Amino acid sequence: MTVLYAAGAGAFAAIRGGRVELSLEGMGAGCLAVAPEDPWLVYAGTHDEGVFRSSDGGRGWERAAALPHRRVTALAISPRDRTLYAGTEPSSLFVSRDGGESWRELEGLRRLPSAPTWSFPPRPWTSHVRAIAPSPADAGLVLVGIELGGVVRSPDGGVSWQDQRPGAVADCHALAVHPADSGLVYEAGGGGFAESRDFGGNWEVRNEGLRHRYVWGLAVDPVDPGRAYVSAASGPGRAHGRGDSGAAIYVRRDGRRWEALRENLSAFPYALATAPDEPGVLYAGFGDGRVCRLGGGGLREVATVPGGVAALVALPERF
Repeated sequence: MTVLYAAGAGAFAAIRGGRVELSLEGMGAGCLAVAPEDPWLVYAGTHDEGVFRSSDGGRGWERAAALPHRRVTALAISPRDRTLYAGTEPSSLFVSRDGGESWRELEGLRRLPSAPTWSFPPRPWTSHVRAIAPSPADAGLVLVGIELGGVVRSPDGGVSWQDQRPGAVADCHALAVHPADSGLVYEAGGGGFAESRDFGGNWEVRNEGLRHRYVWGLAVDPVDPGRAYVSAASGPGRAHGRGDSGAAIYVRRDGRRWEALRENLSAFPYALATAPDEPGVLYAGFGDGRVCRLGGGGLREVATVPGGVAALVALPERF
């Protein structure tokens, strides 16, 4: 049985064997990072309370060291050297090499020529780091997605930066990499789906078959790096509004056209995750709090998280 970590405005949830254990109630957790070699070690970024750390799979939490900006919008752990990255609003990137005991800002991100133009439409005076993708092959190589500002790239752990990459979607919502193909990166964004074959140096938009182009959730099959999943709606109003989202979940196999797995969904699927022990199975976290399994048996609800789901991680039971 796969173990799931889910986070949203209402709580963090650890879902094990049909049991849901809640914690961080009311803290507004919006992003998660799990240590690659220690799934008990979990980091949660909150809307206005900074970063929290759990060493027991979410049963107990402690605050990490304070960041200059309390709104943490993205977290990632390097699979190469366990470096912890935190992205914030306003758009800044911080690094910790001691598990969140201390932070150092990678100030070069804010000095990029395009930085003054970054603007998040609902709050146009600001922007935020939406996604962070460290390379599984090179500890110095990291990508950062800005909402709204594009995808930028550092070849040296954040010392220097390459500005908005050619072909990337400017309104970045998610980035995904696969350890079996160290050059392949996927992006979900407000203009659709893009892929890079040189770890973010150059990008190509690949929207063939996507009826909806406002793409948000993103996941890659744990075995096959050529199989990707996205969630999408016709626009931000349908995705984030109070009415029926009309959203869809799509799959793309071996670089072919996108195919709809589920369409006309009432709640928006904000978070997608694939399970290491379940190739071909997709988990989806919805804005109404449902966490569902999509596999051979159709779409099956496995849990409900108060306040909706913003982030989802799937882990093998054996840990």
